[in-house]
Amino acid sequence: MHDTPSRLTALADKLIPLVKAAGEIIVRHWRQASHARHKGRIDLVTETDEAVEAFLVRELGKLLPQAGMLAEEGGASGPGTDELCWLLDPVDGTTNFVHRLPHVATSVALWHRDRPLLGVVNAPMLGECYWAIRGQGAFCNGAGLRVSTTSGLEDSLVATGIPYSIREDLPHILAQLAVVLPQTQNLRRMGAASLDLAYVAAGHLDAYFETGLKPWDVAAGILLVSEAGGRVSRSDGAPFAFGDEILASNGHVHEAMRRLLQEAAASVRKRGA
Repeated sequence: MHDTPSRLTALADKLIPLVKAAGEIIVRHWRQASHARHKGRIDLVTETDEAVEAFLVRELGKLLPQAGMLAEEGGASGPGTDELCWLLDPVDGTTNFVHRLPHVATSVALWHRDRPLLGVVNAPMLGECYWAIRGQGAFCNGAGLRVSTTSGLEDSLVATGIPYSIREDLPHILAQLAVVLPQTQNLRRMGAASLDLAYVAAGHLDAYFETGLKPWDVAAGILLVSEAGGRVSRSDGAPFAFGDEILASNGHVHEAMRRLLQEAAASVRKRGA
């Protein structure tokens, strides 16, 4: 079976070096000028995104030929046999990359139907490689990860992201900031969802929420948080599915964060009524 512990470990041992090799492309391109073009009003793509994706699509296809592929820049090949699928974001944080901010990562996950089996988030400019194996824990550079033990919102460092639909979603974004900022230690916006989730898993962040994300943004990070002892749900606490607004936390502050986000949603509905 593809999801037995020994099979997943063997697959992870091959996957992690591949994702690190993809990171070497990012490092090489970091020293060169980037030529970005717009996919949307503020959504960028570079030759680095395309080069990393081409490398991973080719190598992942060799590693597990029966798996389908869903990649940000268009590398797709259906669900695959056994309903296995790779989900990959070649350069999560492209805007950071263009501006040479180091919070940039490659995110690769293997999913079977509706559950993650493997996840790798590699941040080459930070020298950090995170990975998780279903049922076997989460790690960074080989060291085990656990979420934080913070139990109060006032002591919680929280992260969020701003969707590309900022103009359309501005009332919702501002309502969330208005309720979360006064109740928490502070808020961070670093521009790479996969790394935000990895930081929750590592205990650097106590919670993270965002809307407007794609499956490849969160596919690996969901497993990292879960395997590190945290919790992932929709912002209203229901089970998370791709396309939902995500809430990830150490578990201890999850219910308090859920209430804040629901308070923000209610205020937006009230103003729109």
